[in-house]
Amino acid sequence: MKAIFRKSVLFTLVIMVVAISTMAQRVITGTVYRDGKPAAGVMVEGHKCSDSYYTSFDGKYELKADQKSKWLKFTFADETRKLDIEGNTNNVIDYSYDGKIPVVEAAEGGVVLKTREELLKDQDKDFINEYSLYTEFYRQSDFKSAMPHWKKLYKRYPKCSPNIYIQGLKMHQDLLEKAVNQDDKNMYINKIMDIYDNRVKHFKQKGYVLGRKGTFWFKHKLLDENIDENKLKEIHKTGYGWLEESINEQGNKTETPVTVVFMQTTNQLFKMGEISKETVIQNYEKCMAIIESHLADNPDDNNIVLSKETIERLFGISGAADCDALVNIYAPQFEENPDDAEFIKGMLRKLNRAGCDNSDLFANATERLYELDPSGEAAFNMARRFLKRDEYDKANEYYKMSTEQITDPEILELAYYEYALFIFLKENDLQTARFYARKALEINPKNCQALMLIGNIYLQASSKFSTDDFEKATVFWVAVDYFNRARRAGDECMSDAATQASKYRAYFPDKETGFFNGLTEGQNYTVGGWINETTKVRY
Repeated sequence: MKAIFRKSVLFTLVIMVVAISTMAQRVITGTVYRDGKPAAGVMVEGHKCSDSYYTSFDGKYELKADQKSKWLKFTFADETRKLDIEGNTNNVIDYSYDGKIPVVEAAEGGVVLKTREELLKDQDKDFINEYSLYTEFYRQSDFKSAMPHWKKLYKRYPKCSPNIYIQGLKMHQDLLEKAVNQDDKNMYINKIMDIYDNRVKHFKQKGYVLGRKGTFWFKHKLLDENIDENKLKEIHKTGYGWLEESINEQGNKTETPVTVVFMQTTNQLFKMGEISKETVIQNYEKCMAIIESHLADNPDDNNIVLSKETIERLFGISGAADCDALVNIYAPQFEENPDDAEFIKGMLRKLNRAGCDNSDLFANATERLYELDPSGEAAFNMARRFLKRDEYDKANEYYKMSTEQITDPEILELAYYEYALFIFLKENDLQTARFYARKALEINPKNCQALMLIGNIYLQASSKFSTDDFEKATVFWVAVDYFNRARRAGDECMSDAATQASKYRAYFPDKETGFFNGLTEGQNYTVGGWINETTKVRY
């Protein structure tokens, strides 16, 4: 009888173990997406799962998992992604490789689309309890304790507060920074993409959020040292799409860092052959319009000024700023806006910056601008126009007019330099040429081209400076001083300046002649006459 009882108890225990084991399992189903489409052939594995599953032609999978499973793993070819599901009791879990759909579509018990105020008014006890615990732990920066409560709020009460998304990003960025392997990093990046998407879904601000999403994407995805060329292209195209949509939505309200990252991405995609020269130019125009708008409101903001300089530099090195592409862009715009002086002025600046002042478009626009607005800047462009035609008297007249009328320091600096160069090359008036070159240096002491010009003026002056060979040779001390200053002033002139300085040191006086004139190496010496510059004795 006892034996029968023991067998009965044992059988009952076996049944209980099997039942408990069955209860501890869950069946997770879902769809896997790539590029917004169902992805077939993706292997799905799970934490504490004994089997794996390959998605069908419609991207669907079904996986037996443990109730305590912490993650799902999705592998396609050599690319593996990991999705955190700890605390997620939902048995339908969709996954997207590029974040184009929400990772979690629904939550157990249904989604409550009410605001915090509405939930408090309804005395929703579950919400009040979870929100109180979450906010208290978050306030203490105890993100580990706050996370389970955040997940419940995020899934069940997605419209309760924007802070669920703002603070959720902060907690997941903290996890991302602490992650030690790329799989975990990708998992947190994908979760953050999901948070951005759901913030847009429930709290709008699409343009603003997409800008933040795109800049975050590039900041972290490009840190992966194992990215191959195809993956790099995919990352750039994905982020570019978000940033472009953000800028189109936000317009002049776009944050300046978004414009800088957008221009960087534009350059990379152009180099990859994914976008045209015209698109690069259009994106540059779009970014500069936004920056100029910000500068109009905050002219002394150094960050905006630096952003503008960065965007201009990026455009300059893009390889897209050639004359054919610029003319193709601006010629139709000029035809549509022949009476818009500000548009023509901006167009001429860009054409000039790209060295496109030989084009018919530049010539026609220059004459039209002077008809509309005979300003100093218009006179400056007319001077260049007459110079191209070899009408030097007219060029001289308009150059001089421009230096007397221009008020913008940057344009005036360029006008002074070009007028100095014109007088030096076309009229051989060395003193007047130096006068205008010095005027350019008064505005910008590091204008290396003006420094080089003065050095060359002194080289020209040396042969007629004096009848004394020693005094002629001392002029080369001053000329080399200017070449050395130009070399230190910036990369633009460094090579030419170094070459000139090296070449004309050979024309310095020899030591015997110097001693004969009572001079020792290193002492100060003033080159007299109209040059009147103090230098150092060198042999």
